[in-house]
Amino acid sequence: MKWSEISIHTTNEAIEPISNILHEAGASGVVIEDPFELSKEREDRFGEIYQLNPDDYPEEGVIVKAYLPINSFLGETVEEIKEAINNLVLFNIDIGLNKVSIMEVNEEEWATAWKKYYHPVKISEKFTIVPTWEDYKPVNSDELIIELDPGMAFGTGTHPTTVLCIQALERIVEKGDAVIDVGTGSGVLSIAAAMLKAKSVLALDLDEVAVNSAKLNLELNKVQEVASVKQNNLLNGIKEQADVIVANILAEIIVRFTDDVHRLLNKDGYFIASGIISQRKEEVKDAIVASGLEIVETVQMEDWVSITAKKIH
Repeated sequence: MKWSEISIHTTNEAIEPISNILHEAGASGVVIEDPFELSKEREDRFGEIYQLNPDDYPEEGVIVKAYLPINSFLGETVEEIKEAINNLVLFNIDIGLNKVSIMEVNEEEWATAWKKYYHPVKISEKFTIVPTWEDYKPVNSDELIIELDPGMAFGTGTHPTTVLCIQALERIVEKGDAVIDVGTGSGVLSIAAAMLKAKSVLALDLDEVAVNSAKLNLELNKVQEVASVKQNNLLNGIKEQADVIVANILAEIIVRFTDDVHRLLNKDGYFIASGIISQRKEEVKDAIVASGLEIVETVQMEDWVSITAKKIH
């Protein structure tokens, strides 16, 4: 089979929504080429794994790549992708240059092209994200390993917004907690919560592709007895109370359901919100406070922010 590589030159702010658009269009994996990776200081924990070629990265902005099968509908699919990306400006999302290009690749190139970007990455004190094809042995006895296959999931869990969420979960989740993960995507946050000994985890996503992807990843990490996945629009109609609610989605979506967060959180429960570009953090904070929660922590990584709030009464 022949495949088409679609490449979008855009901004950090647009990575998450464009990745979702590509997955909904049938892409089986997304690659992010961010020049920040070239200058990032890294501790080499796993041997020589960071061999990055500067020629692969743009001088400014980021490039989001995905692979689509070449068929009679490809033209229409690409046009739908372009239209969906253009519509992001309606949500005040900066799409930058928004330069879209298409290139044909063969089966072998497609199968290996994106794998070179993904290696084991320690993202918090306890958690290491490991692609399924890597043979990785834990460095410490208390290290928690999350296995993900980016070919079926929404990224590898190493984007700053996901890292911020997992680090917050690690600080907050206690044994026996009930957790709700809104907009679960790959299910990585639900996996993390289950590994932190949550009593129950409810993963929610409106996208059927994400729901199926999350189910596979929960089974891959053997946490399906604790974590379940349900197709649902945000927290609409949800009645389960929670000790922790986590959401790694766009700022303009978060502000729509903060009242539901307050309704479902137990007293002294926590709300962890990420996926927030730094320019939108005050807007999200205002919505969270207006719903009756108290901000207890704000953490920034690159251009992204996570906000943790507590239900005091």
